Order: sequence, then structure tokens, then C-alpha cells
Amino acid sequence: MTVYLDHNATAPVRPEARDAVMAALEAVGNPSSVHGPGRSARARIEMARGVIAKKICARAEDLVFTSGGTEANNLGLRAGIAAGATRVIVSAIEHDAVGAAAQALGVSCEIWPVLKTGQADIDWLKDRLQRAETEGETPILFALMAANNETGVIQPYAEAGRMIREAGHLYHIDAVQMLGKAGFDFAGSFAHFAAFSSHKLGGPQGVGALAVACEAGVAPQLIGGGQEKNRRAGTENVAGIAGFGAAAAVAGGAEEFSQIRALRDELQARLKAGAPEITIWGEDAERLDNTLCLSAPGWPSEIQVIALDLNGFAVSAGSACSSGKVRKSKVLEAMGASAADAESALRISLGWTTTQDDIEAFANAWLNEYARMRPRAAV
Repeated sequence: MTVYLDHNATAPVRPEARDAVMAALEAVGNPSSVHGPGRSARARIEMARGVIAKKICARAEDLVFTSGGTEANNLGLRAGIAAGATRVIVSAIEHDAVGAAAQALGVSCEIWPVLKTGQADIDWLKDRLQRAETEGETPILFALMAANNETGVIQPYAEAGRMIREAGHLYHIDAVQMLGKAGFDFAGSFAHFAAFSSHKLGGPQGVGALAVACEAGVAPQLIGGGQEKNRRAGTENVAGIAGFGAAAAVAGGAEEFSQIRALRDELQARLKAGAPEITIWGEDAERLDNTLCLSAPGWPSEIQVIALDLNGFAVSAGSACSSGKVRKSKVLEAMGASAADAESALRISLGWTTTQDDIEAFANAWLNEYARMRPRAAV
């Protein structure tokens, strides 16, 4: 049986989410219909909307359901352009759902550098905002993820948001990795838009949401219906949304955070004790409690992933959204990693299913495989 340690790619579906999905699938009704079954379907959606909104400190009416985090990010970015942004600035560590999408907006795209800790450079932002004021550049759309999917490093998104807001610009946050893994306050983030995804916290795949600040608008990308208050056309995914809400209701309590952090820290200590030459990325920064990203000298990422898979462990070399390919980490390169380190990165991400036995077994397997590889790596 595989030990699953790739929760940042997708989390196993929680029982509460599974039950909610099945209950919705066993019912019938289009949520836009006015009869009883239609109203029941609508009630499932609005219940989930309220639960998720409360979880992120937003109003229920500010939440737009989408097909996932990628669509939510695209919708937020395009809303910023529709609001008048003539330039977009994205951090160097963004997921392609933001980084690649920004390149396709048809406006100038600029990169916001990060520090060696993996955190966005706030001093750079301060200087850039000053230059924008001097040159009369407004508005600019800034995009910064709340937590990095590879390293788990939590970004100074609220501090950045306050600066961006005060300067009169627009702000989008990719919060896909935050919901269910750390607390996120949409109102306190100062964002105009923030994207979320169900399957990262144990809900079903294929559903996400965009939070929209009350003063911000959304330019719909899908036309053909008045769903989601004319912000996203198409019959809503009732079962998926119900599962999303159920997962959000139970995910990410203080006890769960504490247990996962203890397991992550124990695993990190075990690996460093057995292989002190490894690099732990983001070790000196605030990180998600569940994420451990390391580089092992001379042991390429793809070889690590395959070797561990053969040993019964599912881990990742970085972002899962790259058509199954293992490639050099641009996130670590942005942090100043050498090419060798970027090519030997491994991400272990824990979650609600992870046990003490999982951690002990993984540490033993990784150290055994590394001991076999190390003599060749030293040649």
C-alpha cells in the first residue's frame, strides 16, 4: 500500500466531503430552477458558500465558484485587467496558474523578486511603488501567492497588500495552498481577489472559488447564463461545491495543524541527522506546517521520485501541474539555488491522513536510498 505524502498536489478526499458529494449526487435539481428540487440544490450551494466564506473571513456574496484554482486565478487576473490595469507584476515564485496566465494578459508583465528565504522582497516592492507614483503608473495589478506550493514558505501577503492598496493599485492572491493548511483572512489580506481550490484540503477535484472584494468587479470569462450573479456562467457543480464546503468545515483546526507540524519537524530532524549535507528550503522562514522541501546533492529529483515510488511512497519534485513531467525548480532558482540544487529538489507534503508510522517508514526508506546513491553522487 502506498504511503501518500503529496498533499500539496492533491489531498485525499475527507469522509465528510465524500458524504456530501454522494448526498448531492443522489438528489436531483438544477440550482437555477424555481421548483422544490431546484431550491434544494441551490440551498446546498449557498450552505457551502457560507461555510467557505466564514473560513476565509469574507462575505458569502463575495465568493464566486469556479472549476478549480487555475480558473479562479485566471478570473482574478482578468478582472484586474478589466478594472484598468495596464501592467501586471507577479512574484518570481508563482505557480503557472498565475505566472503563465499573467504572460497571456496582453499587457506588460514584470517579475517581483524574492529573497533567499523564499519570501517576496518587500523592499523591492516599496521602491517599485515609489517609482510607479513618480512616473504616474496606475493602476498596476500585483500578484503574490499566500504560500508557495513547493517550499511551503508563507509570503508577507498582508504587508504587501496594505502597501499596494495604499498606493492605489490592484492586488490578486493565489491562496490555493493556504485554505485548510493555515489560517487566511481575506479581509485582512487587503486583496481585491483571492483564489482557492477544493482538492488541496480534502474536497473533490474540479471545483474552486474566487473571493472578490466588495468594491471590485469581475469580468466574466464564460458567457451564456446568469449564474454566480452574472460573474461565471454555467450550471454550478452542485456535488463538487457541496464537497468543497464539507471539507472546508472540518479542515485545518488548531489540533490538526499542531499534529502535522510535529510530524514534519520530526521528519526534517531525522533526515538532517542522517544526511547533514542536505538543504532544507525555507527553513529560516515561516512555512506551512505540512511542507518539507529539500535538495540532496547529486541525487536528481526524478531519480528520487522514482526510487521512493518503488519503495511505496508518493512524493513530488515540485508542482504537479506540469503534465507529469519532472523539471528543474524555477522556485528554487529564484531563491538563488544552484542548478545542481534546483535539479535535486524533493517536496514532501503531509496532511490529514499522515501518521507517525508513515514518517518513520519514509525517513528510513529515503536514508537507505540516499546511502546507496551517495557514493555515486560523490564521484
